Amino acid sequence: MPFRPAPTTSDASGKTAVLYCNLGTPDAPTAPAVRRYLAEFLSDPRVVEIPRLAWWPILHGIILRVRPAKSAAKYASVWTPQGSALKVWTEQQTGGLRSLLAERGHRVGVHYAMRYGQPAIAAQLDALVAEGVTRLLVLQAYPQYSGTTTASVLDAVGAWSRRQRRLPEFRFVNDYHDDAGYIAALADSVERHWAQHGRGELLLMSFHGIPARNIALGDPYQAQCQATARLLARRLGLTEQQYRLSFQSRFGRAKWLEPYTEPTLRALAQQGTKRIDVMCPGFPVDCLETLEEINMEAREAFLASGGETFSYIPCLNDSPAWAQALTDLAERHLSGWNTRAGQADQPAVS
Repeated sequence: MPFRPAPTTSDASGKTAVLYCNLGTPDAPTAPAVRRYLAEFLSDPRVVEIPRLAWWPILHGIILRVRPAKSAAKYASVWTPQGSALKVWTEQQTGGLRSLLAERGHRVGVHYAMRYGQPAIAAQLDALVAEGVTRLLVLQAYPQYSGTTTASVLDAVGAWSRRQRRLPEFRFVNDYHDDAGYIAALADSVERHWAQHGRGELLLMSFHGIPARNIALGDPYQAQCQATARLLARRLGLTEQQYRLSFQSRFGRAKWLEPYTEPTLRALAQQGTKRIDVMCPGFPVDCLETLEEINMEAREAFLASGGETFSYIPCLNDSPAWAQALTDLAERHLSGWNTRAGQADQPAVS
């Protein structure tokens, strides 16, 4: 007769949860709120890899004095009645994941946190542990791995962990840039857009940029963005001449990943491209960088350079295909944990 170990106390009484982590957002489109957010964001050594002694006078003496008001105006231009688009869509995706996991028979708490801003990762971890969570899957809204984003979330979890006596069992999803469900959801969003609005001459895939130095130091981000673009183009049946990859959101004077999005759009328009479709595959939800930087600033640059039609394809947001793919991803990483039976009510934090 095969040996069957009895369940441990933690298996019998503990709870499992998923924490869906996104970058974050200011609490309001105001200069004070943006200043608080930027201070936290730009103080992260994962984001700005400049020695603190050199960076601190620049950050506090220049950037946090000048940039908040300008950024607040940009946030205000895309703010929704419900708040920040990033937070609204992150909440909705969290709810969708919670519902689909429950439909599949999993008794798992699903909550979200922001790396910068609220709800903070540490506060959510405190609440989950207080509710009896002993197994936690950290699932990030970053399909492509980068030290500037993915590793920073792990840093935040690690900083919280150093203050704890007893830790939950953690699992982390580091990336899913080539996940079949993710690629299929992206393709579905493009095809639905084409069916409704028509198809441009070329599809530009714009990813968030990072300093080129990071790649030389071993960051896999660029290669993973390229892999996502190739897989999506293949799924859509595009030739190499029918799509481009670019990088946006450059900050500072250092060289970042190229080609840059706005100069690419200007060049394409000047070379005769009249109708272009633009999407941001690395952003699962729309946010300032997609709604303002791409759909406003980049649009204006393309049209001012001779282009005639700029068609922005929204991020995955409330896509049913993405909800299914995200649930599939979480379910695979929850495998082996007792999420279907013998668990008490799940925690109620949001």
